[in-house]
Amino acid sequence: MTCRRQTTPAPGGLVDKHTKGRVARLIPIIEPLRPLIIRRLQATRGDPDARLYTGPRGGRISTAVLRDATHWDDVTRDLGYEHLRRHDLRHTGLTWMADAGILPHILKEIAGHRLITTTQRYFHPDVLRILEAGQALTHHLEKLQRDGQITRRW
Repeated sequence: MTCRRQTTPAPGGLVDKHTKGRVARLIPIIEPLRPLIIRRLQATRGDPDARLYTGPRGGRISTAVLRDATHWDDVTRDLGYEHLRRHDLRHTGLTWMADAGILPHILKEIAGHRLITTTQRYFHPDVLRILEAGQALTHHLEKLQRDGQITRRW
């Protein structure tokens, strides 16, 4: 899917503006979401300026409407994550993609970042991934020792 614009709050209401980096970018859609996206695309009847999702009156979706429609405050409270913001889900998605082995330069393009260092700030490995990294290093060093490439125990 191609992302060409974004809607953000501004003084006086919501405004459409360019994407991050002012460049259209490709967004991967995971398989379980594809049928839903296809139905929404069909509903636009080929209008390239149509919105896939609209607010209650057919226009832009405000952050307040989105919060209410998703019951964001109730869900985050019930989960014990009152501090969670919707933007944090962007960090989660990029972290999951990195954990899936997607290369950083590809993630940079998906996120629409100009600099790879910006994208890297979005990665938040969980404790399990950090423990796995330690185990991987242990196994690597043990193999080097078995193969005689290092002579003493680290």
